[in-house]
Amino acid sequence: MPKTDNGTHGITASFIIVGFETLREVELFLFSLFSSMYVLTIGAHFLVVILVAVNPHLHKPMYILLANFSLLEVLYTTVTIPIMLNALLTQQKEISSSSCLAQFYFLFGFGAAENCLLAVMAYDRYVAICRPLHYPTLMTGMISLKLAIGAWVGGLLAAFPPAVWISTLRFCFPNFIDHFFCDYAPLLKLSCEDTSEGEFIFMVMSWSVILGCFLLIMISYTFIVLAVLKIPSTDGQKKAFNTCASHLAVVSIFYGTVIFMYIRPTSHIRFTMDKVISVFYCVVTPLMNPIIYCLRNQEVKVAFMKILQMLGKYDNKVMLKAHMEERSSKKNLF
Repeated sequence: MPKTDNGTHGITASFIIVGFETLREVELFLFSLFSSMYVLTIGAHFLVVILVAVNPHLHKPMYILLANFSLLEVLYTTVTIPIMLNALLTQQKEISSSSCLAQFYFLFGFGAAENCLLAVMAYDRYVAICRPLHYPTLMTGMISLKLAIGAWVGGLLAAFPPAVWISTLRFCFPNFIDHFFCDYAPLLKLSCEDTSEGEFIFMVMSWSVILGCFLLIMISYTFIVLAVLKIPSTDGQKKAFNTCASHLAVVSIFYGTVIFMYIRPTSHIRFTMDKVISVFYCVVTPLMNPIIYCLRNQEVKVAFMKILQMLGKYDNKVMLKAHMEERSSKKNLF
């Protein structure tokens, strides 16, 4: 059994990630399912980033923010899913204390940054619909990039205090984390100390970040709805709502799970239910988000089709060149 670093204080040398306690056949099935979803998720989000980077028509504030959101999703899922897949495949469920703390910090840092970025994206839609004449000056590419960087920095800073506090706790044995990653509540359950004060501080921070960003999003959409209802034509209203539909769908899915997970006391939590919800927002939601954005966005679809056409032309040129070289070599033989 792993020992503590100095016997009485500090964090144990390692933790055991319990994960999904089920039959070996089920674990292998889950590995196949989650690994496939992870590969698709990474591929879809990188595709969005590449499309925005290489297509000049997508160098707009909305797509710059979308590319940052996709990059956050890649990092967010990479923090948790590979470790979970390794545990399912090899049944090696031990994780060092430093790796556990790093996972906790980056998981909540990237999660907080996503909250902030979704609020920034809602503001972008508010300016586009409610103040369209001022949009070119209020939301330039440079301003949107600065807002995105602010979301990254704000999220990573928000996760720093709870990570530092957890690093000072003393943990008791057995050191089994009843989850498939180093989540906040399972870690507190292992502590030998009174964590009520730290739990309260973490809850206040969670409320501030999650509900604060959610409130800003709702305020933005309140003004958006009021502005859209003033549009005289039905077609105009539909077009305005369509520009927000993808973002609103992502917000609904994201906050539906995050609020359930973190806007509540950590005592008397049923970790089995938490695992199911965590799978949804760590595995399923990141896969759904690029599909939601791309299927409903005509400009992204056009950019994707152009890249496919370019690749097709490139392949045809390569094949034609190879064919000509082959014919030339045959002539030289005779």
